[in-house]
Amino acid sequence: MLGDRWGVTEDETLRRYPCDDFVTRPTLQAWRGVSVDAPATAVWPWVAQVRLAPYAYDWIDNLGRRSPRQLVGLPEPRIGEAFTAVGGRRQGRIVSVEPGRQLTGTIMNAFLSYVLVPEEQGGSRLLLKVVMRAHRLVALGLCVGDLVMARRQLLNFKHLAEEATTT
Repeated sequence: MLGDRWGVTEDETLRRYPCDDFVTRPTLQAWRGVSVDAPATAVWPWVAQVRLAPYAYDWIDNLGRRSPRQLVGLPEPRIGEAFTAVGGRRQGRIVSVEPGRQLTGTIMNAFLSYVLVPEEQGGSRLLLKVVMRAHRLVALGLCVGDLVMARRQLLNFKHLAEEATTT
């Protein structure tokens, strides 16, 4: 599907993600990934902080409110909690979590898994998979839109984690 992959290897698209357990025969599957020059332990708090804001294009998906640029010391995410917030309003819910390894949530009938994979040189891979069932044309539109927003979000997480480890 157009826009279904960005920054991922073939092996990363073939692996199993926690979101796969929530949608059978998805019409939309999209994979995104970014290499981070920081250990997974430095990236995880930013991923977990998605509960406060979307971290993509704030002027679009956060009603103009800036996503926090400092860690606020949130407790570890728990199943059933709100997945994110848009314009300060809680959205979606967390459906699976392994602190430091993966966070899976659902929002707008989609399921998303953020997965952290440590790399040998001390960096990490931040992977995101999105799955949902929708009409094929709707899925195509969502896939392209998600590509733009998820790319920005992952690059923001990368930048914030790398910046925190160099200061």
